[in-house]
Amino acid sequence: MAMGPAATSPDAYVAALTGWQRALVEQLRAAVQAAAPLDERIKWTHLVYVSNGPVLLIRAEEKRVLFGFWRGSRLRDIAPRLKPGGKYELATWELREGDAIDASTVTALVQEAVRLNAELGDPTAPSA
Repeated sequence: MAMGPAATSPDAYVAALTGWQRALVEQLRAAVQAAAPLDERIKWTHLVYVSNGPVLLIRAEEKRVLFGFWRGSRLRDIAPRLKPGGKYELATWELREGDAIDASTVTALVQEAVRLNAELGDPTAPSA
C-alpha cells in the first residue's frame, strides 16, 4: 500500500486499513470529527477535511500515517512535530507504529486550522 487504499468513501477508506494503521486512523478521525464541523471526503486517495477550503488530511502509507494541515506551518506552536513542506503552508506530522497523538492536541490543531480558514479563506484559492 503506497498511498493508502483506493476508496469511494471515508468509511471504505478506513475499512480497507489493517492493524496499527487502522487503529490510529480511527483515533485521529474520531478526534477530528469531535473537534469541529468539517466536510469529510476522499480526495487525492486519502481522507481530506474541508471548511472554507481544505483544512487537513489523514493519509495511510505503507509504514506511516500522515496527519497534515494546509496551514500547518502556522500551527507549529501547538505541535512542533509538524514538519513544513509543500504548497499552501502545508505541514505534516508523521506517525509510525507505536506513536500516539493526544486527542486534546488534535482538537487544538483542528480548531485553530478551521479558524485560520475562516479568517484567511481557502488556502488553495489563487491570491488576489
